[in-house]
Amino acid sequence: MKVIICGGGIAGLALAQRLGSSGAEVTVLEKAPGPRTGGYMLDFFGPGYDAAEAMGLLPAIRECGYRVEELAYCDESGRRRAGLGYGQFARAVGGRVVSLMRPDLERVLREHLPAAVDVRFASTITEVDDRADGVTVTLDDGSALTGDLLVGGDGIHSTVRTLVFGPEHRFLRHLGYHTAAFSFDDAAVHAAVDGRFCMTDTPRRAMGFYGLPGNRVAVFAVHRTDDAALPADARDALRREYASLGWIAPAALAACPPAPQVYYDQVAQTQVPVWSRGRVVLLGDAAHAVSLLAGQGASLAVAGAYVLAEELARRDSVEAALAGYERALRPLVVDRQATARRSARWFVPTTRGGLRLRRAGLALAGLPFTTRLAAGAVVGRPTDLVDRVRAGRRSVGTGRG
Repeated sequence: MKVIICGGGIAGLALAQRLGSSGAEVTVLEKAPGPRTGGYMLDFFGPGYDAAEAMGLLPAIRECGYRVEELAYCDESGRRRAGLGYGQFARAVGGRVVSLMRPDLERVLREHLPAAVDVRFASTITEVDDRADGVTVTLDDGSALTGDLLVGGDGIHSTVRTLVFGPEHRFLRHLGYHTAAFSFDDAAVHAAVDGRFCMTDTPRRAMGFYGLPGNRVAVFAVHRTDDAALPADARDALRREYASLGWIAPAALAACPPAPQVYYDQVAQTQVPVWSRGRVVLLGDAAHAVSLLAGQGASLAVAGAYVLAEELARRDSVEAALAGYERALRPLVVDRQATARRSARWFVPTTRGGLRLRRAGLALAGLPFTTRLAAGAVVGRPTDLVDRVRAGRRSVGTGRG
């Protein structure tokens, strides 16, 4: 089978690794000129963790993990007002979680690609010709590729989705926030936050900080806005929006790099009624972004890649495989998206009263009998998705179904 994957991020690379390992001929097209180095810290757990273990990638992923003792909310002077120990969350998910930078996860996936996988940077799809017997894509340099399947793993602003399924506004649900991420060097700030993920305890807008190797500090920012449109200059927008914050926020804003080096986007969910059309299928955020409010985009991207690869390996036709992939994964996505929407009002409260309620909730979450309930409110219902998919593959292989 010849598979063209648009998008060299987590979803696309995970699928390329799985398909390439099973003997498929895989080409990955990535519009960026090279591997991305910017990004944010993520907690990798849930079905993606299970899938990474099944793919043999978990040891390498864990080697990239960071020690994070707690999520701490700090006031304008840096005083801790509330927090939640990461050990409590880790116990609630059975210890099956690792905190790492998004570029590190991509690097692990890239380094474990089979040698035959063809990764092409600075490549953009401009046209898609979907036929009953295959699909042909035209690239921005005028060349063309033909395969048995085209996978749109190219993120929330997917080119494949626009070309094949329709304009972006039909599928994006703006959740009322903008977010940004960047990093800078500062020994004093690094010392203040090292070992913790520190968030400002502020209404309507918040900045988070965590220490990286050396004196590098990663910054995460999120603020409420009803306007989905993105600013012309991300750095200028950040400096205006977060100018009122105290503690270490002014140092971070002063050190913010130029706009091209800042990740900046709206916080949104992707809701596509059907994830496949003919020989084209969507994967990861292109199909079902849950938003950073759920914190499971990377996990669902890896899990979705695993499920899609397994379905393609065991079904008699591409069409049956795509239907099986969506049937297995969509209920989980629906649950995780609903969880994110329910928790949205606590992510960045709009009032001081809301901050006090969040502090009280975090205090209760620290009690033994409420830890698992709190974790469930954040991560959604437990799932055995990967186990079920693996069992289905074994039953096919042994003639039991």
